[in-house]
Amino acid sequence: MSGRGFTVALIGCDGAGKTSVARSLERRAELRVRYLYMGVGLDSRQHQLPTTRLANAIKRGRETSAQNTAAPPFGLGRRVRRGARAALRLSNRMAEEWYRQLLANRHLRRGRIVVFDRHFTADYHAADILAPQRTLFRRLHGLMLMRLYPTPDLVIFLDAPGEVLFARKHEGSVASLERRRAEYRRFIARLDSVATVDATQPLDGVIGEVVELIRDHGAKR
Repeated sequence: MSGRGFTVALIGCDGAGKTSVARSLERRAELRVRYLYMGVGLDSRQHQLPTTRLANAIKRGRETSAQNTAAPPFGLGRRVRRGARAALRLSNRMAEEWYRQLLANRHLRRGRIVVFDRHFTADYHAADILAPQRTLFRRLHGLMLMRLYPTPDLVIFLDAPGEVLFARKHEGSVASLERRRAEYRRFIARLDSVATVDATQPLDGVIGEVVELIRDHGAKR
């Protein structure tokens, strides 16, 4: 492996075991892995911009206020405010995504393997890149992800049927998980350096396969 490290993205539906696998890799000293969450959920709070924390706090306050007050008429002023908020959200989302990439670059320069738990391009591929009907902001975001945002050096898709995933976490539905599974398959179809791991097997088996994939990728560099 060269002096510079490389990136590995673990993607898959909720319940596939991404976080468990990524955290296990981080504990393997011989791999020199650094874990980085690349989503917008609670796990991202460790590496969030101050503007994102502020935006989330404002959003929670607005949702609480909306529950206690009637919605105002949808006039021109409200449309302008909604458009401005959408632009600010897009700007902050892009800043957040580039901030995470900068964190990854710092580890790469030190020769480490950065393991991404999720990845923005994979998660937004269906809605912001492939969807035929997208808002201007979604189109801009999708364009940035496709043309400018770095693609992981290796993408590993942890795959399992919707029934298995739903039984593990009871989130969403079997149908929604199957749709998401199909979206991930469409995403990896455009990649060169990608592997699929059967996530129905025991966790130790999944981890073992992922470790071998990372070692093989590093040996080829």
